[in-house]
Amino acid sequence: MVVIRLSRGGAKHRPFFNIVVADKRVRRDGRFIERIGFYNPTAKEGEEGLRVAQDRLSYWQGVGAQASPTVERLIKQAVKATPAAAPAA
Repeated sequence: MVVIRLSRGGAKHRPFFNIVVADKRVRRDGRFIERIGFYNPTAKEGEEGLRVAQDRLSYWQGVGAQASPTVERLIKQAVKATPAAAPAA
C-alpha cells in the first residue's frame, strides 16, 4: 500500500518534515517514491511553514494513496491558507 506521510529531517530540537509518498512497509525516514511538499513547525513569521504540491497530491490520492492523519490535517491547513481562485467573468 502507498501512503502519504511525514519524513523527519532537521537537527535535534529543530524539526523539519518532508511530505513524501512511500510504500507503507518502508521505515519513516527511509526510501520514498516522491517528495510532494514540506512542513516546518518552527517557521518564524514571514517564513513559509507549509507547502504542498496540490496537483501531485490529488494524483497520488487518485491512484489510491492514503494520507496519514497528520498529513490530512496539514492538507486542510494548506487548502485554507491558499486563497480561492477568483471566478472568471
